[in-house]
Amino acid sequence: MLKIIGIDLSGPSNWKDTVMTVFTASDEMLHLDEMIVGASDQMVMDKLMDLRQEERVTIGIDAPLSYQDGGGDRPQDKGLRWFMKEYGLNGSSVMPPTLTRMAYLTLRGIALTRRIQMEEELEHFTILEVHPGAAIGSRIPDVLHALMYKKDEESRVVVVKWMQALGLNGLPENLHAETHTVDACAAALAAWCYEERTSTWIWNDVSEAHPFVLCC
Repeated sequence: MLKIIGIDLSGPSNWKDTVMTVFTASDEMLHLDEMIVGASDQMVMDKLMDLRQEERVTIGIDAPLSYQDGGGDRPQDKGLRWFMKEYGLNGSSVMPPTLTRMAYLTLRGIALTRRIQMEEELEHFTILEVHPGAAIGSRIPDVLHALMYKKDEESRVVVVKWMQALGLNGLPENLHAETHTVDACAAALAAWCYEERTSTWIWNDVSEAHPFVLCC
């Protein structure tokens, strides 16, 4: 059984905006088992430990999970930004991890993933860095909704219905009410597509400095 986790991570001081989704993949579908809104690091770890007996668990995290030594863009940031522009998406949403407004999110992403890696019982888990907006925008028929869903509820409704058509089921009726819940599901979508080898873009030149694949 394959479990897919999607996490829309926020900074360490406002984890009330963090959403964690737990899906089960089967028969070309993802079924939502649980959604945790306002997930602290400990809540995330507790849920992952609950899943430690699962044979396969893949986690897609929407946050920088490394930074470029000396600051600025990582190679994967440049590549993803170019890819998004090719689809007519807003490449400026890919910001350098050390940028002032991103630094605390990057800090939390690094701390959380290293904490996961330190748990011997979780060593078989796969950790991915994902970009929900790119995962949506590179697949949805009308890219306008990918550009608008962060601010426009009607576009979020369209995005949710589109995700359901792709095979995500068990989603709550009010999923479209918040961008964080939509992004957590889209993070799971990106992780699922990675496992299905259907990523629309992938950076896998991992190293000690950048240990995680980035995909959408």
